[in-house]
Amino acid sequence: MKYLFSILLVFTYLSCTAQEDDNVLRDRVDIDAGIYQVIYSESLEQPLNVKYKVLCPDGTASRSGMNFYKVDSIHTSDNNDYYKNVWDKGHMAPAADFNCTREMLIKTFSYLNSALQHKSLNRGEWRMLEEYERVLSETGSEVEVEIEIIFDEIPERVPANAAIPKAFKKHLVYDGQHDCYYFLNEPPPIDGFENYKIECDKH
Repeated sequence: MKYLFSILLVFTYLSCTAQEDDNVLRDRVDIDAGIYQVIYSESLEQPLNVKYKVLCPDGTASRSGMNFYKVDSIHTSDNNDYYKNVWDKGHMAPAADFNCTREMLIKTFSYLNSALQHKSLNRGEWRMLEEYERVLSETGSEVEVEIEIIFDEIPERVPANAAIPKAFKKHLVYDGQHDCYYFLNEPPPIDGFENYKIECDKH
């Protein structure tokens, strides 16, 4: 009986441990969303890296009625993280680059593709740089984009727990050229996205 009780205790411990392991948040999850690729951190509740090509710079599909949505299999941020604060739900792969069809647009509204981005940056220089991507694409260039989302070692978090990015680095590759831009996640002190161009490191 004593032996049986010991086995039951071990089984209960292993069951609890397995349940706890199931709840462990991953530091890296690689996702291929078809029109873009994401490296996502469940522990930060934010994307770490997003890659895409500008596919439809002059499409006319409507995004009316679309809202950001969660993915069941991955722990992400949600609407609470963006509630009554200065942080926009910043599209990393911008909807306007994929407005060929509503199906493509819907894919961009996943929280996997959303970062806590200061509203002044998202609606200012970042938006203008996205427009520049589309201008390049409209001239016939294939435009490849990679965004690095950068965090402090111990990042600040919103009350709902998502980590706030420190900065965003965007790579544009087109016609054999590689341009890089770096933005701190704050109101841009200087107008004009060109002022945030930096030398690209080997990447």
